Amino acid sequence: MPTNKDLKRLTRSHMQKTGESYTTARVRLLEKKTKRSRPGPEPAPDLAALAGMSDDTVQAKTGRTWQEWARELDVLGAAELSHGEIAALVHERFEISGWWSQTVTVGYERIRGLREIGQRRDGAYEASKSKTLPVPIAALYRACSDERTRRRWLPGVKLTVRKATPEKTMRITWDDGTCVELYFLAKGETKSQVAVQHRKLAARDDVARMKAYWGERLGALAEILASAST
Repeated sequence: MPTNKDLKRLTRSHMQKTGESYTTARVRLLEKKTKRSRPGPEPAPDLAALAGMSDDTVQAKTGRTWQEWARELDVLGAAELSHGEIAALVHERFEISGWWSQTVTVGYERIRGLREIGQRRDGAYEASKSKTLPVPIAALYRACSDERTRRRWLPGVKLTVRKATPEKTMRITWDDGTCVELYFLAKGETKSQVAVQHRKLAARDDVARMKAYWGERLGALAEILASAST
């Protein structure tokens, strides 16, 4: 804001140019100053960055961008629902498969500030990792479900398989009491994917540590499957 002396000088100059009264000229100058100092609109948030997945990927798999998902789910009051209720809504109303309904749900929760990346709605953290391998889904599932083979790529871990649906999911209790879920997806006759969700981690730092661990272990699994196929 100019000093009183500067303002008077500018006001008189404005009066000479416009023929306005001193009071009117002063008001005009102050309005211009206010408009110049007023901050512009905040840039729109990057929804893909908040969700942790690109628009191209989610649109290719679900038919909608993150902006479209946020709009659809907001209308349905999803921000007031539990994680399970949102996932069921996405799965049933929009006919999205189980894996992608979970992905859309987690992305939406991150966009609306209901959880951070790597954090669950209950405040606990989780690490995710996936790998696509050039083997049929039956071979991939067998390498994960057969205890002897599993020990080769997960050595030194005492775990308990709580529930398993062949070639679809495995639910595991890890040796520290955390939970691991494996999801299996066929990508053709000779290619398949395993996705790992390591849940109930205690702290944010555990997320990066376990993502690195699972990246390494899935790499070991790939080597075992490669050697078996040759």
